[in-house]
Amino acid sequence: MSKKTILILVAAVAVVGAVVAWLVLRKPGLPEGLSGGNGRLEAKQVFIATKYPGRIKEVLVNEGDTVEPGQVVARMDTEALEAQLREAEAQIVEAQEGRNVALANIDVKSADYNYAAKQYARSRDLVPRGAVSEQEAEIDNAHMLASKAELTGAKTQATQAGASIEAARATADRLRAEIKDAVLIAPIHGRIDSRLAEPGEVLGQGGRVLSLVDLTDVYMYVFLPERVTGKVAVGAESRIVLDAAPQYPIPAYVSFVSPSAQFTPKTVETQEERHALTFRVKLQIPRERLKNYEPLIKAGIPGMGYVRYDPQVQWPANLQPNPNPPKNLVGVQGTSGQGKGEK
Repeated sequence: MSKKTILILVAAVAVVGAVVAWLVLRKPGLPEGLSGGNGRLEAKQVFIATKYPGRIKEVLVNEGDTVEPGQVVARMDTEALEAQLREAEAQIVEAQEGRNVALANIDVKSADYNYAAKQYARSRDLVPRGAVSEQEAEIDNAHMLASKAELTGAKTQATQAGASIEAARATADRLRAEIKDAVLIAPIHGRIDSRLAEPGEVLGQGGRVLSLVDLTDVYMYVFLPERVTGKVAVGAESRIVLDAAPQYPIPAYVSFVSPSAQFTPKTVETQEERHALTFRVKLQIPRERLKNYEPLIKAGIPGMGYVRYDPQVQWPANLQPNPNPPKNLVGVQGTSGQGKGEK
């Protein structure tokens, strides 16, 4: 066998070996009608903050805890507010007593005015008969006018006392509202991401105490090439596969397709070649399914997003939802842990 023939045979074997290795080692491609890209799981972050300045009395949750809407997560020190509330309540009692005195004074002044008015009426009728002098009638008239002025003053005092009661009640209501707002509650179902302040710290208005990951709004952005994006409709079925738990594809749907193209970000890779222009597509996990996959939800965890732009195409077996949702993320990250997660 000639040297040239040997070289040709060696080259042929090398080419065949390379082709076989590529077929064995390459990642399985997606069927036509499906497209995918990598991304990171995202969730809205909510900050639980103080409405008024004050000192933190206690924080009742730790990082990683799951909280429900309305759950108390922290309390502010309200000792000064409670003292002010007691003062306002005392002012209400004082103002009520003042109003009672003013009302009693009105009765007295009203009786005095009625007597003075009748006295003046008699004097005025007796002046023409000469039984009462003009001067005496004028004195009775002056007494009547003075009694009337005193009655008006008593009524004004009663009105002021009533206003004082309302002002004290408003102050008390405001203080009760501030005391109520000093109890910090979780606004949504979520997971505590971090404690930003500790008991004893003094915070200003709007000071952040906790950060919360919203477990009711979880999604992933992927970037798809322009040849595919035009076929993707809002509402199209999709899948999210996290690197930490590839055996648990998460059903999702397309909730947004960017109306304008952009250059592919440097951190983004697609299963196909990188493209110069891509469209941002948002894959939203339905709220009703989030509960099943809640243990997997970690904001920022990398993964792949897949979109089915042809409804006639069937999902591959590796992208079919697992009938046994995971119980915790730690349990699916190792051989021994998988048994725990799937038990």
